[in-house]
Amino acid sequence: MKLWPFSRTEKLETRDENLKDEDGVLDALWGGQESGSVAVSGAAALRVPAVAAAVRVISEAAACLPVRIMRRAEGGTETEDLHHPIGDMLRGDVNSWTSGFELIRDLTADALTRDWGGLAYVNRVGDEVREIIRYQPSMISVAYEPKTGEPEYRIEGVRRRSAEILHVRGPFDRSPLTLAAEAIGTAKIMEEHAANFFKNGAMPGSVILNKKGLGAKGALEMLKGWRAAFQGPSKTGKTAVLWDDADVKQLGLNSVDSQFLELRTFQILEIARAFRVPPSMLFELDRATWSNSEQMGREFLIYCLEPWLKALETSLARALFTKDERKRYRILLDRDDLTRADLTARATAINSLISAKVLNPNEGRNWLDLAPYEGGDEYGNPHINPNAPGPGHNGGPPLEDEKPEDKEPPADEP
Repeated sequence: MKLWPFSRTEKLETRDENLKDEDGVLDALWGGQESGSVAVSGAAALRVPAVAAAVRVISEAAACLPVRIMRRAEGGTETEDLHHPIGDMLRGDVNSWTSGFELIRDLTADALTRDWGGLAYVNRVGDEVREIIRYQPSMISVAYEPKTGEPEYRIEGVRRRSAEILHVRGPFDRSPLTLAAEAIGTAKIMEEHAANFFKNGAMPGSVILNKKGLGAKGALEMLKGWRAAFQGPSKTGKTAVLWDDADVKQLGLNSVDSQFLELRTFQILEIARAFRVPPSMLFELDRATWSNSEQMGREFLIYCLEPWLKALETSLARALFTKDERKRYRILLDRDDLTRADLTARATAINSLISAKVLNPNEGRNWLDLAPYEGGDEYGNPHINPNAPGPGHNGGPPLEDEKPEDKEPPADEP
């Protein structure tokens, strides 16, 4: 008797037999972490405060920078196009429910936490960009050609052209969160240990070792008494009194327990290394001083944030400009806001640059977000005016080297 009205002759394949997994990445993806691994990723990793702080400080710093559309002139100079529609979109809303700030922030955060990076769909009508949509990770995917690394994008299984996708990703084809999974997992285990330590009660000051067998009932009674005596922080240090030829043994913290805080601090430094963020920006201030904090801020801009800003600028330009437009325009995330000093130092620097004819007054006013004024595009030293009237140089009083006979006599003298 046949149980099936048909028979299957073709081989059912669930995985490509020709696909080799020499580095074990596929087995890790399909089979989970190997036994004994402490590595964590995804939402579990973001529950570690140091990781969340590192992701936020990078993504939010990038999103807070002003977006400028720079137009290249034939002579090599650049001017800002204040009315370009791409600039208006990135400075305003990229769709009816997402602002440009949120788009840049979320794409950067995705690149920091997901191996495939940050992905968004660019909706065009002809060459005009109408909106940019950041789909949820389950809806949009990317795969790479094995030899050339050319990406292939799909949205809900439908293949999309590369020109329709805004893609921001980090180096190594792995996110910093994945590369530091073991260090993050260790920090998470330490937090769980600290939470359980205070949740279940501190270690007792002594313990009773019983030399006789208690049996199941006796063990339960001892456990009940033990919990009554020690469970809860308010009962720390008390001594349990048991029976049947028991010995008292004093307990104390071992070397690992006594250095628990130092170990937790070290894990914060490990996470800071993975994201290339200065420890002071993760509020690890043990070695932060007034002098080195400013230096660490500059290092954050140069060595941590700058590569991500370059990746954002090139990815935005590639996705939002046509090939011809990329020859004439580029997208700039203005770093000036991150390098601002206090007002006195900033005013001194601007004044020195105007005096040296590096900036004109209107450019200096633009640094302060002030409107230009007529005649402010001229380069010159405002402290020197050769056309000023008066007997002295530059309109000042007579100088000592001027001879009296060089002066013109008054009109009423003979």
